[in-house]
Amino acid sequence: MVNQKYFKPNKAITLPSHAFLLFIILSTNLITLFLTNTFYSSCSSSSESVTVEPEVTSRIQIQNLSLDVPEDDLPSEFVTYAYGQKLPFGYNWRFDTDTMYSPIGQACTWYKKDLKKYMSYDVNGSCPNDEALAQKLLLKGCEPLPRRRCHPAAAPDYEEPVPYPDCQWATPPDSSVVWKAYHCKNYTCLINRRLQKGSDDCKDCFWLNGLERNRWLPRRKPIELEFTQDEVLALKPKGTIRIGLDIGGGSGTFAVRMSERNVTIVTTSMNFNAPFNNFIASRGMISMFLTVSQRLPFFDNTLDIVHSMHVLSNWIPPVLLQFMLFDIYRVLRPGGLFWLDRFFCRLEQWDETYKPMLKNIGFEKVKWVQGKKLDQKVEEMYLSAVLAKPLKNSW
Repeated sequence: MVNQKYFKPNKAITLPSHAFLLFIILSTNLITLFLTNTFYSSCSSSSESVTVEPEVTSRIQIQNLSLDVPEDDLPSEFVTYAYGQKLPFGYNWRFDTDTMYSPIGQACTWYKKDLKKYMSYDVNGSCPNDEALAQKLLLKGCEPLPRRRCHPAAAPDYEEPVPYPDCQWATPPDSSVVWKAYHCKNYTCLINRRLQKGSDDCKDCFWLNGLERNRWLPRRKPIELEFTQDEVLALKPKGTIRIGLDIGGGSGTFAVRMSERNVTIVTTSMNFNAPFNNFIASRGMISMFLTVSQRLPFFDNTLDIVHSMHVLSNWIPPVLLQFMLFDIYRVLRPGGLFWLDRFFCRLEQWDETYKPMLKNIGFEKVKWVQGKKLDQKVEEMYLSAVLAKPLKNSW
């Protein structure tokens, strides 16, 4: 509609006026077209390009996270991996995109010095023998680690493993491990570690003929806080506990004992000054090199049981522990069991933080035993519990 303020209908518009209006309209359209083409061409060239210009500072999209990062501050192999790559056949309706991004941990670019060491290698050659560095990056939040295009270090004199089922209670050959990252350089040293002073994790875990052999089995004098596997399995109809997860499972004995009861358990573990993942695998069990911060790599409502002993406790920031507990609830099927084995915290923390936290997750109590933790100067408590995700109306 013509604005009456500027155009009076009773006054004729002259030819010069027509020419002037036409000039204004054409000029405006040309400027708009120029700006539009410039904007879209710059966007499309940055998204379609597969070449990396190291001297240019751009926004690198990593796992839907845009970061202002100078590319020359990051290893070229990392940039090659992290950049989105076009799908060979274009748009894929399952992906809902025409580009594939490789997942990496948010914190990877925060530790550029360590990341540069980790991603510096000859493509198609040998990876650095850097297990300790990889674990350090994981614990800092660089999880998952970026993939690498190199061959991992392996023992030059590797031997075939002990056959199954004998491997379950046999000490593996020393040649099954690359020992560079550890104080001990053989399994004899790890077995004898129980006799030495110090605070190494799971000091007696490698002594398979000692305390490890009796874990989760009935004792002559039962300890109230220790449930046996048989009594926990008896809480459900026979044969309905089939698959599960052990979080922070040490040397894999929980999984071994469950396999003797026809239950398949995946064990997560870190290698804190000992090759826990190698040891678990050598015993014929499935190990996963995951921190407690990582989202559990299982689909919703699929596992029959999740177990954790000592690991899920007050050393984890409460908010992150709450996320972890909800993740456990997520992967358990309706009716599945969460066996919280000797959780510990300070007495004052229990009522204020952890008791309401557990209540709000939505589990039902099946077994619940509390007791005092006597090995510390401050007042601490233990909780051992078996909790169930409701069979009906779990949410």
